[in-house]
Amino acid sequence: MHDLSDGALSDGVARFQREVFPAKARLYAELAGTHRPATLFIGCSDARVVPELITQSEPGELFVIRTAGNLVPAYAPVPDGVTASIEYAVAVLGVSGIVVCGHSACGAMTALAEGTDLSGAASVAGWLRHADASVARTAGTGPDRVAALVRENVRAQLANLATHPSVARALAAGALALRGWVYDIPTGDVAEVGASAAPTPAPAPASA
Repeated sequence: MHDLSDGALSDGVARFQREVFPAKARLYAELAGTHRPATLFIGCSDARVVPELITQSEPGELFVIRTAGNLVPAYAPVPDGVTASIEYAVAVLGVSGIVVCGHSACGAMTALAEGTDLSGAASVAGWLRHADASVARTAGTGPDRVAALVRENVRAQLANLATHPSVARALAAGALALRGWVYDIPTGDVAEVGASAAPTPAPAPASA
């Protein structure tokens, strides 16, 4: 693995500016005046799960939210970053699809499945309460329970998404599809665990 000290990060920025950016200069010039991602990708904050790498997406194609355990709180009329980002993606940017992506060996789901003592991490414990319903619906023990909880949690977050007014309106209009994925880190496999009806095709993005 790479050493990500401050110096290494600076070296990475320099390499991006020297080698990567010039090869995509035209794309970045277009993106400077255009922001029309087609998909909202909601994934885990886990450093091993990189949405753009998994989907081989170019800059500008994904609008990304990453939270511990890829959790999406059900809608509540209290402003928060996750709700605001969902609303912006759907109501303002007009994404035509939302993916909720869980993954193997998820630390959040493992802690819940194994009943890990989180008394020393009160904020983490409070956040993971958003998965209480998933835990209650998941049986088994050991690795099988973790894997089952990862899948059940994705389904639960899709249900939570549908409680958000902007998402509900877009689903009712046939303009949005929800998909659930589980990414397997050691194999690279992506399994589908839930989907809605296909959306009405979105108009092509306008050129910058």
